[in-house]
Amino acid sequence: MIASLGPWNWWILGFVLLAAELAAPGVFLIWIGLAALVMGTASLFVWEQAFWSWQIQLLLFAGLSVIITLIGRRFYGSDDAKTDQPLLNRRGESLVGRTATLAEPIREGRGRIRLDDTWWPVSGPDLPAGMRVRVAHWSGSELIVEPVA
Repeated sequence: MIASLGPWNWWILGFVLLAAELAAPGVFLIWIGLAALVMGTASLFVWEQAFWSWQIQLLLFAGLSVIITLIGRRFYGSDDAKTDQPLLNRRGESLVGRTATLAEPIREGRGRIRLDDTWWPVSGPDLPAGMRVRVAHWSGSELIVEPVA
């Protein structure tokens, strides 16, 4: 049955991959699907040729998939988009430079502050509760603070 479909095998595979990309978007199957459609188009012209064996087709498909994926990722995979809110979804980084009052003293390098509506674990030099501190850095889920002069 597969041999009787001829070059349409590649078109069917291409459309199945494109449909899979629609069902589970990840911007990856689209490139392989496009490679299959290109192979189908090429197969329409050279299907009857003696050199056009299934091994050659698979090798060309694999190479074409890699090339189209690399080209597609170069143009559509870039995260260099400029935004008016560069710290969106980077909450810890957005807190650097803010000041707060220690809710719990920093003992042995650990304490807590409240910024906005969240309690944050902090690390820094030992300081008493009620001291004003500035967020100097952010490391994972912990803020590194320094006393405000």
